[in-house]
Amino acid sequence: MPMIPNEREYRDFTLTVIEKEDDEEIKEVRGYASTFNQPYTLYEDDEVVIQEQVSERAFDNADMSDVIMQYDHQGRVFARMSNGTLEVTPDEEGLAIRANLGGTDIGRQLYEEIKGGYTTKMSYGYRVSGSEWERRTLEDGRLLDLRTVTQVSKVYDVSAVSLPANDGTSISVRTLTDGEVEKVKAERRAFELEKRKLLMTF
Repeated sequence: MPMIPNEREYRDFTLTVIEKEDDEEIKEVRGYASTFNQPYTLYEDDEVVIQEQVSERAFDNADMSDVIMQYDHQGRVFARMSNGTLEVTPDEEGLAIRANLGGTDIGRQLYEEIKGGYTTKMSYGYRVSGSEWERRTLEDGRLLDLRTVTQVSKVYDVSAVSLPANDGTSISVRTLTDGEVEKVKAERRAFELEKRKLLMTF
């Protein structure tokens, strides 16, 4: 399966609040923009499943020089790496995010929304420069294509999101899976046809 170069992609994960009772100016949230070697489903139907996972070395050479934190990937900046209010760091679990939202009124409002459980998901925008694909057949007979992201070239932003695209409906995921799904199904139909022809010769 082909990778799509220079395409910005988005994935969703969870945000949590870290209480700081001793300092009212620190309104800290944490989460993971990515977890390592944990496949998640981008698309599935009764014939095909497309999953993705991220290698633990994928961010080794990624440009994370000035990642920003936004809401729904647009508008105001709530935190950023260049002023020390945002940290984006790979650890043993994944790409860890820590942000102090206490610097602005709207940041403090977002913190309260996260704390109250109104906003619980985050997404991040990144560019993939290397990936590998593996195909196998599942026990239920469906074909599984697993994409492993091996190299991220740039992380653009992390965002709190109102409606996460956890069903794989973001534009970048559709670009990745549209056409490929039909290709996999066409290959499967051709294989089944060839198998029936072989059986008829015996």
